[in-house]
Amino acid sequence: MRRVNPLIAAVIACSLASISAADAPVPAYDARLASKLGADEHGMRQYVLVILKTGPTPKPKGPERDAMFKGHFANIQRLADEGKLALAGPFDGVDGWRGMFIFAVKDIDAARQLTATDPVIASGEMVAEYHQYYGSAALMQVSETHKRIMKPGQ
Repeated sequence: MRRVNPLIAAVIACSLASISAADAPVPAYDARLASKLGADEHGMRQYVLVILKTGPTPKPKGPERDAMFKGHFANIQRLADEGKLALAGPFDGVDGWRGMFIFAVKDIDAARQLTATDPVIASGEMVAEYHQYYGSAALMQVSETHKRIMKPGQ
């Protein structure tokens, strides 16, 4: 069975959501929120999409790998708390695609500096591929919303 590329699936899902959203009443423009989220006049902003792929030196299962991933998740949380990471998540690993970051930065050099702080990159477990991305500034609210819907202790 052939799997759908996760990026293509995400684009399709967003397109379908926007079609059904077209039938909903338009909420009032909130200039304060737009400014807080870094939105331009279209409600969009510049990001850098980072695709994480299997690297040249994967770690075998064990305490060293566990510590590396613990550091990876702590780094993700730190960057999200600092407002630098809008979205992150894993892929299914098909074709070596392991996960992604969407950084709230304007250029690839800034994203490279942030990615270099991650233990999975520093160890060679994963390598990063960088792409400019222009998307909804509303992505900046994902982390805050996620904290409100995640059960305590998870």
